[in-house]
Amino acid sequence: MKIKQDDKVLVISGKDRGKQGKVLRALPDKDLVVVEKVNLVKKHIKSREGVKGGIFSFEKGIHVSNVKLLCPQCDKATRVGAVIDKNGRKQRTCKLCQSTI
Repeated sequence: MKIKQDDKVLVISGKDRGKQGKVLRALPDKDLVVVEKVNLVKKHIKSREGVKGGIFSFEKGIHVSNVKLLCPQCDKATRVGAVIDKNGRKQRTCKLCQSTI
C-alpha cells in the first residue's frame, strides 16, 4: 500500500469528499486508512458498572482508493511513484513534482 501512517491525504470520493486529514492508521490487509476527523460515525454505548454510557463519535476506515496523497513539497493531491535510489532502497516520489516523499 502506497499510503502510510502520518501521511496527509485528500478524500476524493464519498460523503467527506474534499476534506484533508492525517492518516492515523493504515490497514494494508483490508486496504483501509483511518483519517483524522473524516468518516465520523456515532456509536451508542450502554452504561455498565464502572463505564459511563452515551453517544460517542469516532473515525472509521476509508478505502485507500478513495484518498490521494498530498505532496509535502507542492501541496497538491498526487499519485505515488516509486524510484530505487543509489543504496538500493525504494523511495516514494510525487508524480507531479518528482520530489521524494
